[in-house]
Amino acid sequence: MHMKPLGRTGIEVSRLCLGTMTFGQAHSLQDAHRILDRCWDAGVNFVDVAEMYPFPTSAETQGSSERFIGDWLTARQMHGKMLLATKITGPMGSRFDYIRGGDGRFTAKQIETALEDSLKNLQTDVIDLYQLHWPERTVNMFGELGYTHKENEDFTPLEETLEALGRAVTAGKIRAVGLSNETPWGVMRFLQLADQMGLPRMVSIQNPYSLLNRTFEVGLAEVAIREDCGLLAYSPLGFGALSGKYLGGKRPEGARLTLNPEFSRYVQPNGERATQAYVNIAHEAGLDPSMMALAFVNSRRFLTSNIFGIRTMEQLEIALASDALTLSDDVVAAIEAVHADNANPAP
Repeated sequence: MHMKPLGRTGIEVSRLCLGTMTFGQAHSLQDAHRILDRCWDAGVNFVDVAEMYPFPTSAETQGSSERFIGDWLTARQMHGKMLLATKITGPMGSRFDYIRGGDGRFTAKQIETALEDSLKNLQTDVIDLYQLHWPERTVNMFGELGYTHKENEDFTPLEETLEALGRAVTAGKIRAVGLSNETPWGVMRFLQLADQMGLPRMVSIQNPYSLLNRTFEVGLAEVAIREDCGLLAYSPLGFGALSGKYLGGKRPEGARLTLNPEFSRYVQPNGERATQAYVNIAHEAGLDPSMMALAFVNSRRFLTSNIFGIRTMEQLEIALASDALTLSDDVVAAIEAVHADNANPAP
């Protein structure tokens, strides 16, 4: 398993990271243990979760993903071995009022409360990477390309947020801090404040990135490389769309989009056309489409770790095998040709 530096921390994380937002919903505690066991045996030393998971979340299941991981860490005596990344939920509105009373601000009080809950759920004294799940301020994210500025918006000063995170680092409760669903301005502003105030630098950006959504390359790739603040790529298979299993309107039993049809941004007409083209490239090269798509993400210079999610053990084996796959120049050229004709069809 290839290892990558996590920012300038000296921490080495596996190039593949297990995403666990299905733990506690699609996966039972026993399933979670089996998946984590296999990942560790394969060399994966990095697992990503969030305060709000599993997703889609509910009052009944919220926090289960962290608790399942915590149970495994204790049962297998893996504390300090498997590296943990989790996230504090951002502004939620009334939809998620069962998470800290619906207060998604990144104030010192809310960060302290969320962090203590995550430490308890994970049955640990320290979290290796603590991330802001999405910005408190209004930004274009979750499929939105255009930015609309909101005048005089009231959000927690970034200085307050960073100071609260810094106190948690000093207290030994977290080792490093990161961002998610962030913009170039947000990343650079946090880095600037860290340098000015002597506070922890953001070490990673967890944003979507896949063959269907390469918008990270537009403004954030240079930031990631020059500032050692690399991408933790999520949805590298576009909710499974790049496997080709949804082509032609198919909805396999038990698949994510079959169970959650509202998450359709990766299967719109432009996305379907691009997916079909990428699947054709994989088949012509004798490759599994999912493995090819993951290997492409793995190859990006700005990548720190590729967060994959799975529903079956067969999917897990495909994801793990992608770490050893190097795409040929011909395959990469074919991928780039499709991208040039249909760029970012599913942002």
